[in-house]
Amino acid sequence: MANFDLMRRLTLDKGGKIILLVMDGLGGLPREQGGPTELEAAHTPNLDRLAREGSSGLSIPVARGVAPGSGPAHLALFGYDPLAYEIGRGVLEATGIGLQVNPGDVAIRGNFCTVDDNGIITDRRAGRISTEEGAKRVAVLKDIRLPGVEIEIEIAKEYRFAMVLRGAGLHGAIADTDPQQTGVAPLPARALDPAAEKTAELVNQWLAEARARLKGHEPANMATLRGFAMEPGLPKYADVYKLKAACVAVYPMYKGVAGLVGMDVISTSAHDTTADEFEHVARIWDDYDFVFCHIKYTDSRGEDGDFDAKVKVIEGVDEALPRLLELNPDVLIVTGDHSTPATYMAHSWHPVPTLLWAPATHMTDRAQSFGERECIIGALGQFPAPDLMPLALAHAKRLQKYGA
Repeated sequence: MANFDLMRRLTLDKGGKIILLVMDGLGGLPREQGGPTELEAAHTPNLDRLAREGSSGLSIPVARGVAPGSGPAHLALFGYDPLAYEIGRGVLEATGIGLQVNPGDVAIRGNFCTVDDNGIITDRRAGRISTEEGAKRVAVLKDIRLPGVEIEIEIAKEYRFAMVLRGAGLHGAIADTDPQQTGVAPLPARALDPAAEKTAELVNQWLAEARARLKGHEPANMATLRGFAMEPGLPKYADVYKLKAACVAVYPMYKGVAGLVGMDVISTSAHDTTADEFEHVARIWDDYDFVFCHIKYTDSRGEDGDFDAKVKVIEGVDEALPRLLELNPDVLIVTGDHSTPATYMAHSWHPVPTLLWAPATHMTDRAQSFGERECIIGALGQFPAPDLMPLALAHAKRLQKYGA
């Protein structure tokens, strides 16, 4: 696990260049006993070659047996102890769409929902309205005013929006108003700490006004709020690792966590393909020491329970991979933030396949392809995910020796 005081002492401000390619939810399981996982079933000649030329292993995002959320799993890949640094979902959503979250602000994720004439939720996601329809509802809410509080609110994606409250004496210890089920009314905002009583009262005022304004705007005629959180004060990449770092991602959450650790978030389109993302990496390559590139749909297809579709996504990444190799990175890491087996249809605790390719500095191991079983025999072994960043820096010749 990265010791930040040690990293500050040992890191150099020059050296090789690093790409961290994260296929979200990469790890999987066989759909029948003894069969291949999604990664093993995929035709991946480029990844298999890198596995033969590099070192493989299995990372543990948080702890053995613990299925991680995406926030802590990515923090771990970035070298942060996910048990020491907690980021609320509201902060991730808000920063991911470009809202500024300052110390003392409260960030919130919101969902538009559908309620009947009695205020009972009939659809928690408002029929998954389009982003364009969601933006129209946000426009209705933009000029709600609260005493002593500045409010920023923007659409995120489809039925989701993010909001930041800015003012004196605010606190983020507030329970979600989303009851996580239909057939009941939205919950009132409730303080989980006496210091949050004022904020909870203000939030309830906002919710009452939002309901009045959204009336008649079916299916998105109400909103629920969740993930109340404050800026976590994470150490920044430039300070800890002396890296000028960038993030190429499509989904707001991953842009958010990258921005919180000080990466520059590169502009992308919601419709970008894997090939498009790799072109973004190529476009900025000369300007950065470290680029994090995130691929979402391995996770999505796993959560859908679609084994074959997840295989296709992995194959698409492999097919596009030569574009990254053309950049001649000194270190290329290919991994996932967690496992999302299609048979499980959710994040799981299973260790995550990891490949480290650094032609000038590594020794090959016995792995002949990139897959879970081959990673078991790889030189990296099973290791905590935060160990990846010191390894990447070492292979990029960006760490001095420790001691005399």
